Amino acid sequence: MEHDDDLLKLEKQGLPALPPAVRTEYVDATGKTSHIWFSVFGSGPPVVLLHGGMGNSGNWAHLVPELIKGGYSIIAIDSRGHGRSSWNGHPFHYTLMASDVRRVLDHLKIPKAVFVGWSDGADIGVILADESPERVRGLFFFACNVDSSGTKPFEMTARVERVLAYHRQQYAELSPAPADFDKIFQAVQAMQSNEPNYTPEQLARIDVPVTVCVGEHEEFIAREHLEYLSNALPDATFELLPDVGHFAPWQRPEAFNDAVIAFLGRLEKRCG
Repeated sequence: MEHDDDLLKLEKQGLPALPPAVRTEYVDATGKTSHIWFSVFGSGPPVVLLHGGMGNSGNWAHLVPELIKGGYSIIAIDSRGHGRSSWNGHPFHYTLMASDVRRVLDHLKIPKAVFVGWSDGADIGVILADESPERVRGLFFFACNVDSSGTKPFEMTARVERVLAYHRQQYAELSPAPADFDKIFQAVQAMQSNEPNYTPEQLARIDVPVTVCVGEHEEFIAREHLEYLSNALPDATFELLPDVGHFAPWQRPEAFNDAVIAFLGRLEKRCG
């Protein structure tokens, strides 16, 4: 796959379309005032993909085909208020988003899965591993903070501008409320500024296999924070992806995909 380190290709061409789905549906979110969109691809052991803030399931366009080839069933979920999923206007909370994921799993009758989370999706994965460890076979945690000390000062670079423009375009095309991008953006920022707030003692109880991964040039999260996270979790390893930042799945998808697939392979050997 071609490199797109500055995301110029993303700006000009966007991302490839996801492959044909096995099924695509909505489920009622917790409280039944929002509706959560999901698609299922491939067949095999279940892997749930959780995208980042302001994104959607299409953000996994480079990863999904590789997981299908690897013999996995992929469940890609649009978080509430993102992509095709609706929003009831209430404040966002990672715990609510985690409960939405459980509703999708219940609907599909999936008792346990591996989770791959990018940014906000990684925090949703941590909450699932904390609240429902019996449902989490493993977590690939990419590029997010678990308390407020882990973030870097925000800098609006040309690369970040390209990503926001792409998110805005995608939101207008997919959302049931296409004019609400700025409202959603503010609500997501409010959540990110206050959540999550895991202490070392709380992290120590999350005893599921985790790979904590970050790009060498991560823009938003301090590498030291992710090293701390990998040390605080009892069953975690740390992985650094060279030459990429927060948008590694788009910048160098082959390297990101290889890291995810290697994690899945380690789980297979370990858990059978």
